[in-house]
Amino acid sequence: MSGYLTTHVLDTAKGCPAEGIKIALYSVSGNSHLKIAETVTNEDGRTDAPILPAEKFKTGTYELIFFCGDYLRATQTGLEDPLFLDAVPIRFGMSDAAHYHVPLLLSPYGYSTYRGS
Repeated sequence: MSGYLTTHVLDTAKGCPAEGIKIALYSVSGNSHLKIAETVTNEDGRTDAPILPAEKFKTGTYELIFFCGDYLRATQTGLEDPLFLDAVPIRFGMSDAAHYHVPLLLSPYGYSTYRGS
């Protein structure tokens, strides 16, 4: 089985998928970051394809950065600048060739993540 990485974003404040959020994926080695992919969430809050497909998969440490500021400004009222959350980084490791799913559950003042399926 080949490994690959998927993600999605759910707006927990509004109870719906978060469309239009830019996501960047970096490979991390010590303090060095190498951008390897960038995409935007679709109307279902998902990416149209795995952000790290099987043919590019390698085990290691990665970081997803969810650029959620523009989405929050467009969908929430009464938020003041600077936003509490503008870009959300999630650093994680992938140690075996499997399907990794790293979602973001987002609200204007908090977020959570987990290893999904």
